[in-house]
Amino acid sequence: MGTTPKTGPVTEGRFRHRGAELVYDDAGEGLLAVYAHGGFTSQDVEHRMNLFDWEPVLRAGRRLVRYDARGHGRSTGRPVDEDYTYVSLADDLMSLLDHLDAREPVDAIGASMGCGTCLHAAVRQPDRFSRLVLLLPPTAGATREGYARANRAAADTIERQGAEHWLATRGEARRPAAAADVPEFPPTPPELILPAVLRGLARSDLPPTTALAALERPVLILTWADDPGHPVTTAATLAHYLPQTELHIARTRADVQTWGLRIANFVTAE
Repeated sequence: MGTTPKTGPVTEGRFRHRGAELVYDDAGEGLLAVYAHGGFTSQDVEHRMNLFDWEPVLRAGRRLVRYDARGHGRSTGRPVDEDYTYVSLADDLMSLLDHLDAREPVDAIGASMGCGTCLHAAVRQPDRFSRLVLLLPPTAGATREGYARANRAAADTIERQGAEHWLATRGEARRPAAAADVPEFPPTPPELILPAVLRGLARSDLPPTTALAALERPVLILTWADDPGHPVTTAATLAHYLPQTELHIARTRADVQTWGLRIANFVTAE
């Protein structure tokens, strides 16, 4: 859910970690911010969605590194369920910081699956992060089991009948008003890997509330209303337990278009 940055050149980088080659885009100058996208998308797909504008973040003097999660987009992956849990994806994020030689705490931005990635990385090694931006927190706790069942069933269907059959029969999901006109795209993980991605995410959840309550970092939470896959209840729960939070709920596309500036103002606040 992003446009390609126009402020200066974008450099592609690659590194290998735990059986995969991970690909990232590096733009801008200044303090480092990293972005982890949502499940089944990629940087290219988010560009074509044209939902989110990164320009304010770059103009605010941030070096922005956005990467394709393992098995997504340009990054490779293995058909191993465990590789796609939030905990394993958090390990990828910290390996990216090592590859970038990030010696100072960084700003971490994550959407949906990327939100889980960033939170697990931050509770594990909080000193590596300065601020967190959580976009569209996913199902968690009580709302996670239905998501997990659907993912496991989808993985079984793909293995028996193929990804095209699953995509043709999964039906129309209810879409929030804030994203009603955003085009949809098929999942970016290849069919060989897709069942493992689905099952890995089915085995994932956000960190426990005790870990969240101990995370003394400023956090900005941005979500939208009326999306069962990203329920406001998750955002509200995070806002309740995380010690330093701002929460904004979008109800229109115009609200979502303010997110880039909100993020830029948040990461540069004194």
